[in-house]
Amino acid sequence: MSFRIEKDVLGEIEVPSNVYWGINTQRAIKNFQISGKIFPHIFIKSLAQLKKACLFANLDLEMIEKQIANAILQAVNEILEEDKHLDQFPIDIFQTGSGTQTNMNMNEVLANRANEILGYPMGKKHPVHPNDHVNKSQSSNDVIPSTMHISTLHMILKLFPILERLKEHLDKKIKEFKDIVKVGRTHLQDAVPIPLSLEFEVYKKQIEIQIERLGNTCNELYYIPIGGTAVGTGINAHKNFAKLTVSHLSKITNLPFKVNPVKAEGIASHNTIVKASSNLRLLALSLLKMANDIRWMGSGPRVGLSELKLPQNEPGSSIMPGKINPSQSEALIQVCLQVIGNDSVVSFGEAYGSILDLNICKPVMIINLLESIEIIIGGINSFIDNCLSGLEANTAQINENLEQMLMVVTNLIPIIGYDKCSEIAQRAYKEGKSCKTIIKEMGLKIDNLDELLDPRKMV
Repeated sequence: MSFRIEKDVLGEIEVPSNVYWGINTQRAIKNFQISGKIFPHIFIKSLAQLKKACLFANLDLEMIEKQIANAILQAVNEILEEDKHLDQFPIDIFQTGSGTQTNMNMNEVLANRANEILGYPMGKKHPVHPNDHVNKSQSSNDVIPSTMHISTLHMILKLFPILERLKEHLDKKIKEFKDIVKVGRTHLQDAVPIPLSLEFEVYKKQIEIQIERLGNTCNELYYIPIGGTAVGTGINAHKNFAKLTVSHLSKITNLPFKVNPVKAEGIASHNTIVKASSNLRLLALSLLKMANDIRWMGSGPRVGLSELKLPQNEPGSSIMPGKINPSQSEALIQVCLQVIGNDSVVSFGEAYGSILDLNICKPVMIINLLESIEIIIGGINSFIDNCLSGLEANTAQINENLEQMLMVVTNLIPIIGYDKCSEIAQRAYKEGKSCKTIIKEMGLKIDNLDELLDPRKMV
C-alpha cells in the first residue's frame, strides 16, 4: 500500500494514497480502535444531505466560490444519488462525544473528492478545504445533532408502513376470530369468557396508540439546531444561514424541517432523541405482550393451553423429534428486549452526557436509537410473515376448555350473591364437576340456568 503524507497542527501522518479521507480521519482510526462498529449508511447519507443543504445556503449568501461549490456538490451527490464513497467512513462509533471525528470524516471526503474533480491532488486541502469550505458556518456540535434528527426521521418514516402492515394483519385475525369465545385469564388463572377477537383488538389498539405517539415525536424531531455552531450562539455563521439551510434541507429530504428557536437546547441536550427512544420502548413493550400472549396461547400442543395453532416453520429441538417451538415469538421478544436495553443507553446518554453546554454522548445515543428502529422493522416483518399470517384458532380445544370453566358462575352473582357463587365454584373444582351439576345438587332453583351458564352469551 502506498501512502501520502498529510500535516496538521499536531504533526505529520501517513494516509493511504487511495482513500478520500484525510489526516483527521486517519488519526481517529488509530485512536479509536474500540468496537469495530461504524455508523450505518442512513446516518452517513443524512449527514451528506445536511452538508448539501449547508452548501446551498453558503452559495445563497455568496460565502463560497461557485467553482468550489460545484465540485463539492458533485462529490456529495455521488454519495446521495449513486451510493458512492460509503466505504470511506471507517471511524468507530465510540469516539469523541460530539461526533467531531465523523463530521471531519465527511468534510475530508467531500473536500478531497472535490479537489480530485478540479484536477488537484488529494491531501493538500487546496483549493477546497475541509474546514474552510465544506464545514463553513458549521460546527460538529450543531451538525451531528441535526443529523441525529434527520436520520431518526428517515428510519421512523420507514417504520410507519410496517406498523400499518401489522395493523392490517391483526385486523384480518380479528375478523377471522370474530365468533370464537374462549376462557379469559387473569393472573394466569381462569377468568370469565372473552372473545378471541377482543384479545387481538387489544394488540391492534396498542399499535394505533404507538403510531400516534411516534407521529408526535416526528413533529419535535423536525426542529434542528443547525446554525448554532459551537454552543448555540451562532458564532462564525451568517444570521440567515440557519433559515436558508433548513429551507434547502426540507427540499432535499421532503421533510418540513424547522430551526430550533433555542439552538443551544438542541446542542446541550437531546431530550427529543430520548423521547423517540422512549416511544420505541413503549412500542417494544406492546409487541412483547403480543408475542408472549400468542406464545402462551399456542403452548402445547397436547398439554398446554393449545388455543392457537402456530405455523410450523422449523424443527424445534436437536434431541426431541417432531418438536416445534414458537420461534417467531421468541425472536420478537428478543428484539423487544434489545430495544428496551438500547433505550436505557439513550436515557443514560442524556443523563450523563448533557452537562453544561454540550451533550457528549451523541454517537452512542444515535447508534442505539437507529438500531432499535432497524430491528423493530425486521422483527415485525418476520413475525407477520412467519407467524401471524398463518395463525389459526384451535376451536376444538377452545370449546373443550369452555365446557370445564368455573367462572361462568360469575353470571349468577346478581341472582344468588357472591358468596353462594364462590361456594359453587369451589365445590365444582374440588369435586371435579361442572357448576351446573353442583347447582342442581344444592337444590338451587334458577330460571334460564342453561342460558345464564352459556359462556358464549357472557361476552
